[in-house]
Amino acid sequence: MSELSSLSVAQQRALLNSKQVSSRELVDGALARIEQVQPDLNCFVEVWADEARERAQSVDSSQGGLAGIPIAIKDTSSWLGHKSTSGSRIFEHNVARHTDAVVQKLLDAGAIIVGSTNTPEFAHAGITDNLLWGATRNPHNHERTTGGSSGGSAAAVASGCVALAEGSDMGGSVRIPASWCGIVGLKPSLGRIPMTALPGLFDTLSHHGPLARTVDDAWEFLLATQGPSLSDPFSVLSSLSRPTSSSIDGISIGLSIDLGCWDVDPEIATAVRDTAKQLTGFGATVHHVDPQFTIRDGALWLEMWGIFMATYYGHLVDEHQSIMDPLVVWLIQLGETFSAVDAKRMEIERTDFWNRATSPLHDHDVLICPTMSQAPGPATKIDNMSRPALPDNGLCQTEDMTSVWNLASPLPIVSVPCGRHPSITNAGLPIGLQVVGKPGREDQVLAVAAAIEKMQTN
Repeated sequence: MSELSSLSVAQQRALLNSKQVSSRELVDGALARIEQVQPDLNCFVEVWADEARERAQSVDSSQGGLAGIPIAIKDTSSWLGHKSTSGSRIFEHNVARHTDAVVQKLLDAGAIIVGSTNTPEFAHAGITDNLLWGATRNPHNHERTTGGSSGGSAAAVASGCVALAEGSDMGGSVRIPASWCGIVGLKPSLGRIPMTALPGLFDTLSHHGPLARTVDDAWEFLLATQGPSLSDPFSVLSSLSRPTSSSIDGISIGLSIDLGCWDVDPEIATAVRDTAKQLTGFGATVHHVDPQFTIRDGALWLEMWGIFMATYYGHLVDEHQSIMDPLVVWLIQLGETFSAVDAKRMEIERTDFWNRATSPLHDHDVLICPTMSQAPGPATKIDNMSRPALPDNGLCQTEDMTSVWNLASPLPIVSVPCGRHPSITNAGLPIGLQVVGKPGREDQVLAVAAAIEKMQTN
């Protein structure tokens, strides 16, 4: 039964439509697989087995979409009446008092939510480990991290528990774990999927997006959850229709390995370059570009992230600091050092970044670059922190090449697998590539991702 959960959405739907399996059997398969991998991977924090089976019995799988398909949601997303902890000991017993828009859209599409997935406390970090539920481990190597903050969702998909899982991306939190777990992760254009998971609706860093094993499944999630919706003031984009053809013949691609400042592992650089070269075989043209990112751009995102954390979680420190992740507290304290004028000045810096980030898109349809500059480190925070620092060579040494892109939030970006590490140290670990597109052009970034996916499977 657990083998059913390793199938794509299209394959599961075909079995449902032909009456070869029932939704209940798909759910039982997902639950069986969760039971197999959970002791090793720790990807789920809640499994709602009885409710999932009950919903599967009543769903009309003939309605299409995600009807009858088992999926998972991230522990930062709320579903009325269900536990939602955000990976925090403060909210260990919290039960959601509302349903977020993205969750409601998934339910309306007939999806069967089987459980919620692990995340660092308040989704604050690029490694999934917290004081409440512990670390989630990479399905490809249990000693390595999945990345974060949607690491539980990525591990659930990569290990075959579900074909699709919901994630959120404020600073690469969908793309980081997608890259390190060897799956597809999409950060859509700002507002494409309504975001109501935050106390403030006018945040411009945050997005919901899918973790999926295939580009086709990412499309399924996007079509089921997209706006427009009055629940989110940025959800104003017209609904996107799936194109009948995913051809990239004639598409112009800008290629940057280092984005102007990153120290990229040679194996990752080679995989991305080789992929770019192969894309010309699909009729695309590829040119080297330099968006001239700087180390300061990453610092700007971190400062804005600190303000985000201080605004939404700063009120918890006085009473609960002893049970909070020290990095969460540090981020809150960082955010509290800035004035309102500082925050407004950051918008000017962000404008300069926008102009540099979009410059290659004036002459190209998409830009491609690595998702992460290095292979994943240890699974736990404490082991990550004890790693020796890379030598200072004047380049950006952070692994994350994703969070800075959230400063250009209208741009849709997908991470897609483009190879694996050949060296003994990182043997077999996945390598991810980002495809960055123009606002509202998820169709183009997913078309390029589909071409890359096709190259990897041939």
